[in-house]
Amino acid sequence: MLGKVKLNFWQILNMNVGFFGIQYSFGLQQSAVTPIYDFLGAAPDQIPILHLAGPVTGLLVQPIIGAMSDKTWSPKFGRRKPYFLIGALLCSVSLLLFPFSSSLWMAAGLLWILDAGNNTAMEPYRALIADKLIPEQQPTGFQMQSFFTGLGQVLANLSIFIFPIFIVGKTGSLPTWVYASFFLGAFCSIATILWSISKTKEIPPTDEELALMRSEKRSVLGPFVEIASAIKDMPKVMWQLALVYLFQWYALFCYWQNSSKSVALSVWNATPASNEAAYEEAVSWTALVNGWYNVVTFLVAFALVGFAKKYSPKLVHSVCLLLAAAGFLAFPHIADKNLLLFAITGFGIGWASMMGIPYLMVISNIPKERYGVYMGIINMMIVIPMIFQTLTFGYVLKNFLGNDPRNAITFAGVLLILATVATMFIQTKKSIVNE
Repeated sequence: MLGKVKLNFWQILNMNVGFFGIQYSFGLQQSAVTPIYDFLGAAPDQIPILHLAGPVTGLLVQPIIGAMSDKTWSPKFGRRKPYFLIGALLCSVSLLLFPFSSSLWMAAGLLWILDAGNNTAMEPYRALIADKLIPEQQPTGFQMQSFFTGLGQVLANLSIFIFPIFIVGKTGSLPTWVYASFFLGAFCSIATILWSISKTKEIPPTDEELALMRSEKRSVLGPFVEIASAIKDMPKVMWQLALVYLFQWYALFCYWQNSSKSVALSVWNATPASNEAAYEEAVSWTALVNGWYNVVTFLVAFALVGFAKKYSPKLVHSVCLLLAAAGFLAFPHIADKNLLLFAITGFGIGWASMMGIPYLMVISNIPKERYGVYMGIINMMIVIPMIFQTLTFGYVLKNFLGNDPRNAITFAGVLLILATVATMFIQTKKSIVNE
């Protein structure tokens, strides 16, 4: 029976190419969906609740898919790959339909389907790294996903910046450039997943693991029972990481929902209602800014592997969070649009860490037969703060932050400082990167 073997760089790259397509889609969600909601008439305090789809589908889909993929094996299709393909198909269909949204609620409904597809594809990718790679190569595998996160989101944001220059006017209820950006995303989603599936062979389970899978009774409630059991047995380090993620991911949702409107006010002194043309220009520039932080992400992703090996994942993540916090605190006070690129560089470094380094703190504490379900539970730690944000931040923004998106970005910076403090209190075993 085949086991883990050391892979070369290109094998690790090929197995993660599909992550590029997934992250192109997430890049569109971060930079294009809020402006689309604005174009369709959403009020500022409605935006958080309209983004509820992402965290709720993540909460429901990822741990269930993780538990199911742990118990899946097909000699023809594999363990994780069937879920990649199903998720990518859902994403592509949703991205093709999204620009045809004629109302706010149609766009919100399609976002639910899009997020369900993204989450179906993404969770097994985290587990695949743990399945395929020997411990000393896992940092490279997770940071390869960070690299493709940056690359995919760069392309998404560049499309939002470049297409409006050449594609003007409206088609239906939305600017025509939206169609081009989302159609390109639909192609990237399915094409990159098919590439990874064709280039990657999964490791078959041992005879003992296969016998155990076949002996277990399958039921609709089975994945939920497995999730509950895994939470009950969850190592302490994962509970500590959950506190970090509470502050970290609440902060990121505040930034993504408010960045375009913050830039419109600080640079153009405009809102979607007061000057739609200036706001469209702000949306385009914010896409370039967001594209830049993702360029930084894929440039520094592999350097962070070296720092994590030399120092520790905990220290690396703490420093990266502080750099991101500094960028957020400066961001809303900048009136020169070019200087926004310098401010957001700190977040680019932080984002590179967020996409890979925390997994290194916990992976050595997770039993291999539960990689899928625990990667899903880590995603629950991400999406629960997002759900909390979507349900509470509209009230916070309206009643405590003056309905000013610039204050929302400042608030995000403060939360990242709290996440840094929480990271420093994490107690980990000897990291796999140092073994």
